[in-house]
Amino acid sequence: MILVISVFMLVMMFVMRNDEHKDLTDAERKAAPGSFARLSNGFVRYDVSGDATGGTVVLVHGFSTYSFTWDKTVRMVAASGRRVLRYDLYGRGYSNRPETEYTKDLFDRQLLELLDELGVSEPIDLVGNSMGGLVATTFAARHPERVRTLTLIGPAFYYLERVPRPLGVPFIGLYVGRVFSVPLLARTQTRDFKYPERHHGYDKKYRAQMQYKGFARAILSTIRNFPTWNAVSDLENVERTAIPVLLIWGMDDKTIPLSLCDRVRTIIPRAEFHLIDDAAHMPHYERPDVVNPIILDFLKRR
Repeated sequence: MILVISVFMLVMMFVMRNDEHKDLTDAERKAAPGSFARLSNGFVRYDVSGDATGGTVVLVHGFSTYSFTWDKTVRMVAASGRRVLRYDLYGRGYSNRPETEYTKDLFDRQLLELLDELGVSEPIDLVGNSMGGLVATTFAARHPERVRTLTLIGPAFYYLERVPRPLGVPFIGLYVGRVFSVPLLARTQTRDFKYPERHHGYDKKYRAQMQYKGFARAILSTIRNFPTWNAVSDLENVERTAIPVLLIWGMDDKTIPLSLCDRVRTIIPRAEFHLIDDAAHMPHYERPDVVNPIILDFLKRR
């Protein structure tokens, strides 16, 4: 009886902690903001602002968020005479959650196909935050002819060099991730801010993506594949190119601590570096008044 009750409780926890009750259907996509492109691994949600007079700036969001994190960046960059493209990585936001491994190859292919689908052939100004910094670095290393500049904001280098023990174990990892790790993501997002009380409504926007089936699977697959990313090698390859690099870091970043910043700067010492006061892991969201002018000045000088 104890065994039966225990199994029943474990199953009930798995069911009750599951927020994924919707499929990303055509009707859901029609109601969602932005536009959609159908690529080889499914539909990708994106939006474009401004015009291409001053070139195209592409914004890549972080590990478990989606493109709304660039809300405070888009308007000012677009107003400078540039076309701004932001999109949701596979498994996040309103993009599809393909049943595949979430590796660097998947995210690199997604960006390459999206640019081709939208007819963006000129070199882009690529901006990435957190894991988006890894996606951007991989893309720049593999396709240097398609990147004009590279901006990294709190990039997640050295973030996860090994999979946490429970999450790497078959079945058990899935259960622990679905019941404990993923449901807590929205609440733990406040750690990315120095002053979380100033960002009311952020968690609500974040949770919007969690209702669609496949979110947890995508997040867990990404975690399991993090150690295979070899992002440091990509950064070393970027250093061998002529691509100008801008590195921005929040002084109070606890997600990707400032100590890791020093390791990144050792690999790419030519990068222009800015440390942002009163900001944590997302300085472009917390201090857009400071970060946006830095990015625009960097792009203008290049």
